[in-house]
Amino acid sequence: MKGNLLYEGKAKQVFEVEGNESLLVLSYKNDATAFNGQKKANFIGKGRYNNLISAKVFEYLRDKGIASHFEKSLSDTEQLVQRTTIIPIEVVVRNMAAGSITKRLGIKEKTVFNPPLVEFFYKKDELGDPIINDQHALILSDATVEELEEIKVTALKVNELLQEFFLGINLTLADFKLEFGRNIDGSIILSDEVSPDTCRLWDRDTGKKMDKDVFREDLGDLLQVYDNILQRLEAVK
Repeated sequence: MKGNLLYEGKAKQVFEVEGNESLLVLSYKNDATAFNGQKKANFIGKGRYNNLISAKVFEYLRDKGIASHFEKSLSDTEQLVQRTTIIPIEVVVRNMAAGSITKRLGIKEKTVFNPPLVEFFYKKDELGDPIINDQHALILSDATVEELEEIKVTALKVNELLQEFFLGINLTLADFKLEFGRNIDGSIILSDEVSPDTCRLWDRDTGKKMDKDVFREDLGDLLQVYDNILQRLEAVK
């Protein structure tokens, strides 16, 4: 089924599907990167956690009516997905201040944003993924004004759903990053992954960080944290 390697990124490999140009296989790697690739490490088993957690999130979102590239899990580290052309815009939804916004704007960590804040970043590692506005996004992508609005509306709906999803396993969703792509029909759908690599999650009882910030900030054992999240999800009926 799995064909030629098409692309290798920081966190995943992308393979063709033999005999089907509309599908791809995503293979999750064990690598962890932070600060646009400036900090790197390899954690044996991390790819499994990212794949299995992301699959559970996509299955939940599909049940709630959110269209995504996810088709099904193939193994502990691989997913079958629709082929999409990624729109080079990272969409960040913030419920609480954390990470770059605290440094960029001097907003105290854990400041609540009500309503949630939506930010666009240009997906370009060599430029450091700079923050952009809607007009920049129109110049830097093929998205229309209407499609950008559709992306924002979808991101905010995903935010509502993910807050409920993670609340069910006693985690607070502080913020998260989404990517969108066009499938072969030209429709814009949720793509990439949704995992502790792309979400900031805090334990509701202890306030402990339960995401890639553990690696970014040298806070403890990343694999142990990801395993804890997967165990919580698997315990949900």
